[in-house]
Amino acid sequence: MRMPVATSVLAVLIALALTGTGLAQVPAPPTGPPAPDALRVFLDWPGADVDLFRGELTFAVLVASREEAEVHVSITPAGTEGLALAFTGLGRFAGDDNTLTYRPQPGEKPEEVRGAVARLVKIGLLRYVAKTPAARHVAVEFLDQVKPTSVLDKWNFWVFDLGANQFMMGETQYNDTMYSGHFSANRVTPELKVRMSAFGNLQRQRFDVGGESFRSSSHGYGFEGLVVKSLDDHWSVGAYLSTTSSTYSNIRFSATPAPAIEYDLFPYAESTKRQFRFLYKFGHTYASFWELTIYDKLRQGLFHESLSATLELKQPWGTAQVGLEGSHYFFKPFKYRVELRGEVSFRIWKGLSFEVDGGFAKIHDQLFLPKSGATPEEILLMLREIETDYSYEFSVGLNIRFGSLKSNVVNPRFGSGGRSISIKF
Repeated sequence: MRMPVATSVLAVLIALALTGTGLAQVPAPPTGPPAPDALRVFLDWPGADVDLFRGELTFAVLVASREEAEVHVSITPAGTEGLALAFTGLGRFAGDDNTLTYRPQPGEKPEEVRGAVARLVKIGLLRYVAKTPAARHVAVEFLDQVKPTSVLDKWNFWVFDLGANQFMMGETQYNDTMYSGHFSANRVTPELKVRMSAFGNLQRQRFDVGGESFRSSSHGYGFEGLVVKSLDDHWSVGAYLSTTSSTYSNIRFSATPAPAIEYDLFPYAESTKRQFRFLYKFGHTYASFWELTIYDKLRQGLFHESLSATLELKQPWGTAQVGLEGSHYFFKPFKYRVELRGEVSFRIWKGLSFEVDGGFAKIHDQLFLPKSGATPEEILLMLREIETDYSYEFSVGLNIRFGSLKSNVVNPRFGSGGRSISIKF
């Protein structure tokens, strides 16, 4: 693959970062001597094939003495098996020095060693060529594509998120205690994304009225999983699986598998700057209920679909995201939900960020409400979900990300991977 470089400075940075996996080339002029402003190099390697280097260093002129040179390249033994390539800047490059090391692989032939050293000399000279007119002709070619996941990583590219909090409030006749937490594990490669998370909460309340004491306890838990397969620069396919249980929502147990497909208006390669994703899901939910519902059901299975659009922008200070999603049950067109969400995250230091997020939902799909309704005490203590036309939420918090740091994989498909340690207030 060839990747033209727009500026000489970028060419230097890329070549130095590769440290041996790339090759700098410039097209040799068809006829005539090198340009008078070409880089002048003195090669100090006794016994070397100078003609070989002349053929490789088409962007430079090999001179006969150090006095004529702008860069002195000295190649000497390093230890018992390697070679040290010392680059010394002269004249306008005085003080710009560098050293590279080459260690031949077992079984390499002398001609292979000379060719490898010649390529390494070219890489070392790029920092000087970048400051000459020849820089506009330079390109970088990757000789060996290395996958981002080929590096050694003790985390095996997994990123873990952990959050927990406790909420307490009370007075003489009232107290409320809530415990909640979540855990997730994500692994991302260019071809595949795996996301898993689990959460749980427990709430206990006491309310004294007219000499009588009312006590309650409620809980909820759930699991969410996602597997995404990359297809091309714009398309991805995947599957969701979610389970939940909630005394508040009258759901004893529910399970929802849902295949999905996504299209990004922008190429996924631009995800470090912007995304505009459209996600379609089609699934089936099976649910059993704690009490008989308003539709006289103790268990129910329904097909449903959803479509969402998400715009995400990334800047040096952090990220901003807004999303709109609509869903409905098949054969029940008036049982639908529309949600609008937004989030802004500000980077503070390394993995630490400050987040502000909120959302609003238009709700017409509460099929699980208990037929018996809710008592005044349950309404006051928010122990039962009641019929509503809308809901909203807002939060601010701090998040810390930890786990695998070695992978430079970017896979934005089906959204981000979640948070790490989360503190909300």
